[in-house]
Amino acid sequence: MESQETYETHEIHETYEAHESAASESVAPDESGPSAGSWDDGLIARRATGNGSPDGLSGVDGLDGAPGAGSDESEAHTPIGGAYGGSLRVRLDALGELVGLSRARLEGSVLAEAGRVLDEASARQRLSSRHTVVAIAGATGSGKSTLFNALAEVPISETGLRRPTTSAPIACVWSDGAAGLLDRLAIPGRLRRKPLAGGDGDEELHGLVLVDLPDHDSAVVRHREQVDRVLALVDAVIWVVDPEKYADAALHERYLRPLAGHAEITFVVLNQIDRLPGDAADQVLDDLRRLLDEDGMALGEHGEPGATVLAVSALTGHGVGELRELLGRFVQERNAAERRLSADVDAAAWRLRSAYVAEGRTGLGERSREQFADRLAWAVGAVAAGEAAERAWRRNAGRACGTPWLRLWRWYESTRMPGGQTPGPPEAVEEELTARQRVEQAVRTVAEEASAGLPASWAHSVREAAARGAEGLPEALDELAVTASTPSSRPPRPAWWPAAVLAQASMTLLQIYGALWLVGQIIGLLEPGLLPPVLVMLAGIVGGPFVEWACGAAAMGPARRYGQDAERRLREAAAACGRARVLDPISAELMRYREVREQYVTVSRTGG
Repeated sequence: MESQETYETHEIHETYEAHESAASESVAPDESGPSAGSWDDGLIARRATGNGSPDGLSGVDGLDGAPGAGSDESEAHTPIGGAYGGSLRVRLDALGELVGLSRARLEGSVLAEAGRVLDEASARQRLSSRHTVVAIAGATGSGKSTLFNALAEVPISETGLRRPTTSAPIACVWSDGAAGLLDRLAIPGRLRRKPLAGGDGDEELHGLVLVDLPDHDSAVVRHREQVDRVLALVDAVIWVVDPEKYADAALHERYLRPLAGHAEITFVVLNQIDRLPGDAADQVLDDLRRLLDEDGMALGEHGEPGATVLAVSALTGHGVGELRELLGRFVQERNAAERRLSADVDAAAWRLRSAYVAEGRTGLGERSREQFADRLAWAVGAVAAGEAAERAWRRNAGRACGTPWLRLWRWYESTRMPGGQTPGPPEAVEEELTARQRVEQAVRTVAEEASAGLPASWAHSVREAAARGAEGLPEALDELAVTASTPSSRPPRPAWWPAAVLAQASMTLLQIYGALWLVGQIIGLLEPGLLPPVLVMLAGIVGGPFVEWACGAAAMGPARRYGQDAERRLREAAAACGRARVLDPISAELMRYREVREQYVTVSRTGG
């Protein structure tokens, strides 16, 4: 039996070269992944539920590699996976919402990893939940193929001095129904084996799919690419290290450190301890644990979740039984796929952290809104308009309550000026340009305040929204300045104005009456008596300015309120225009950011 299997193994490697290029071509769509702008598994994902398969042998699951041996072909393409539940379902839904809400704000390269995780979750859910795919990875000469054969208890993977001995992934399946999973890994049917002929293998490993990978440090680039591709798809991984290269920087920096978050689905096996004398194995194992701790990988010691670390000798069998027992318990839990996906979600959330986590408090407070309204009011001239309205009200009061002689004098002064009119204020030629600059400065300021602390992409979106709203804002404010700030032609008069006008008319009549009385005495029409007409005329002369002064003092309050009302109207109109054009778009962007921030919090929340 052993010689027959060894012969078949050599035959596999002799004939695989003819099929390896075809298998590589079938994997090509998956390897392009995010770089091709797609977030699905492409051809490989469709093979899990379609009719196609690598090498045309999707139903092959038996030891001899013959089509249909050991499994029903229809079973391999029947969706037999289970729905995700608990926190993983919630986090995947939140991740999908996060990607959907962020597509218009973030670059595709930023969301590519999250999209890949979603597609992998969907593809894995359609496949068998009764199987756990575990890859055995290691460096050249680490003895991973020997360990693979020891676990299978039959020589399946070629071992020897020639390197590399494993040129393509080889699978060993302990139970039927895993063809879809192997199709997803693009492992041809001729490289799918069983641990023992004519049975489902050990009951403790029922549901295990063990994959022997090429060397991760192989000089052949294609081998390393296959390792990276398969490691992204399996449910768990066994890293096999040897006493000579367990501290290899390539292993720790390229694989163990980036996959530190996947500690719960990671086994680190120190192989070839039979080569270490005395207590050297314990010393090397302790140093290995120290390196893993430095990599950030939690170690599953004292019942805590984390990576499993143990020492074995695949050649002598020392520790292999313990590894088989650990693998058996791990497989029977049947949650490795969910744990792998949960770790993938954690990794995706960590990569997206800079795109969603703000620095400090974000948003647009009331003070910023008020200051923006003040700047727009100043730019549109609300204060000046209010002052002008106040002056107009007081001027109207002066015309109504002033002495007629003063009004005649003002009229006379106006006739002496060239053109017959009093000079108006000089036109501000640069006023429109200055107002435009003030508006632009107000928009820039509020945009910077609103985007402060936001991630770069969202801050850019806020500034863009403010810039779009600022287009045409100066012109709209100019129209408001013409309509909202124009006071009425006749400001409203208070109730005391008729009495004041009557009093002023009385004072004028007293002056005229006293003057006529005095003239009548002078020309002899009336009896002489200088004092009475002088007193009457003096009362009218003094009373007229007094009434005008009193009316002016009484008009100060209403005039101020009238000016404030005009300023308020223009200020509110400018604020409403700025709110509709600038603040509302900014608030919409901030609301969208808060929505995705809530989804990100759900995604990044670790669940049990």
